[in-house]
Amino acid sequence: MSCLRVILTNGYSKIREYMTNHTPTPRSQEPEDVQKRDFIKGLTAAILGFLSLMLTWPLVSFLIPVSNEGAEGKFIKVPNFPKIPAETPTKMTTAEDVDVQAFITTKVVYDVWVIKHAPDKATVYSTLCPHLNCHYNFDGAKKEFACPCHGSIFNESGKCIGGPAPRPLDTLPYKIEGGELFIQWQLFKAGIPEKVEM
Repeated sequence: MSCLRVILTNGYSKIREYMTNHTPTPRSQEPEDVQKRDFIKGLTAAILGFLSLMLTWPLVSFLIPVSNEGAEGKFIKVPNFPKIPAETPTKMTTAEDVDVQAFITTKVVYDVWVIKHAPDKATVYSTLCPHLNCHYNFDGAKKEFACPCHGSIFNESGKCIGGPAPRPLDTLPYKIEGGELFIQWQLFKAGIPEKVEM
C-alpha cells in the first residue's frame, strides 16, 4: 500500500511539474490581443454613446421650450407684392418663417389680406376675425369682408358694419423695402373691444 502511495505521489509530482513548466500563455493575455480587445471595447462604447445621443436629443430638445428671442419685431417677406392690383383686397401668404423642433424644420405659413394703395403704402389685415378668430373672406361684389362663422361684416377700411365682432379688423405692422412687402405677424385676443396682442 505504501508502495502505491509512493508511485501516486511521484506521479502526481511529475504531472504537477510538467503542467507548471509547460502551461501555455492564454491568448487573451498576449499584448496584441489586449490591444485588440481594448480597441473593440472603445469602438463599441463610442458607437453606443453616439446612438444614445442621437435617440435622446430629439426628446430633450422637444422638452426644452423654443426660444422666442429675436422673434419679436421680426418681419417676414410676403412675395409678389409689386404684382398685385391697387385698391383691391388680395389674400397673400408668407413663406419664410421657420420653426425648428428637434431635427424637424417646419415652415410656418401665415395668410394676410393686403390692400395696396401705392408702391410704398398698404393696409395689411390679419385673416382672423376679431370675434372668435375664424377666417373671413372678401366678397368682391359687395366690396366687404364677411365672416362665415357668425356673420360679422367689415368694409374695406376694416370697420365692423354688421354682426357680433367687437372691434374692427386687426391690422398688422408692415414695411416696404425695395418695392417688397414685409409684415410682422401678430395674434390678438378675440372677443374683446381692445386690440391686445397674445
